[in-house]
Amino acid sequence: MDEQPAPLHGPGGGLDRRAELSEFLRTRRARLKPEDVGLPDYGRTRRVPGLRREELAQLAGVSVAYYTRLEQGNGRNVSAEVLDSIARALRLTDAEHAHLTHLAKPKQHKKKPVARTQQVRAALRQLLDTIDGVPAYITGRRTDILAWNSMAAALFGDWAELPAPERNWARLVFLRPEYRELFVEWDQKASDIVSYLRMDAGCHPDDPRLSSLVGELSVKSEEFRRLWATHDVKEKSHGLKRVRHPLVGDVTLHFESFRMMDDPEQSLITYHAEPGSPSAEALRLLASWGADATRAGTGSPTP
Repeated sequence: MDEQPAPLHGPGGGLDRRAELSEFLRTRRARLKPEDVGLPDYGRTRRVPGLRREELAQLAGVSVAYYTRLEQGNGRNVSAEVLDSIARALRLTDAEHAHLTHLAKPKQHKKKPVARTQQVRAALRQLLDTIDGVPAYITGRRTDILAWNSMAAALFGDWAELPAPERNWARLVFLRPEYRELFVEWDQKASDIVSYLRMDAGCHPDDPRLSSLVGELSVKSEEFRRLWATHDVKEKSHGLKRVRHPLVGDVTLHFESFRMMDDPEQSLITYHAEPGSPSAEALRLLASWGADATRAGTGSPTP
């Protein structure tokens, strides 16, 4: 059943915030066992995995009725203190805690069209062009790729050849086979992308373009449906990625994420190699080949 979820839509064409809250709490509760949180397990067969609602309510210090209402999607009057207690009981990460807060107590944003195309400042585009030897790009909402430098094109393929709506990491990773070949640990990349989309959905459940993207990927990709059903969330941060480039082979790179202060929904992502490593030499070769490396990219994907 978890592999066949249908995106739940709210009245404005976005995702249903109450359903998102309900499923998120249910999946977080299901992953905990009594022994994980210091509760006795009397050996009784459990009809569902994880903690029971009454066990979670006991840990959080709230009534079962109160927690049940929250897990049914009714977070209208819940306090920040109660959310903190529930987050501790569920052993949520910082990203999961923030996601729970977004779902249960949405901020009242000024009316602005969330579906509007995000714009990258001219100075940021200039910065990208001046970064030599380091693949770098800027992402926005919905994992959209907004701007990039020539080294990013050499490493990942020439995104300029794609229509603007296709310049999106979720679409590339789940719908284009060449990107399955590009990322050595494709499963981890796919999981990360879905976790980023989940965080975005918590902040902007009323975004019709996000809802449309989730719906399309759910129909076209079994892997996406399975990962979306887990309700895992994650913030962009840092780590390692291994890329299998058609010209230089396997390249191991460190990536870093820098959120823009004037627009926290945009992030600058950079990739660099250990100095003196074979991967550093591979990047140097890509830089020296210029347009030829860009055309190679991920096999020159065409629209």
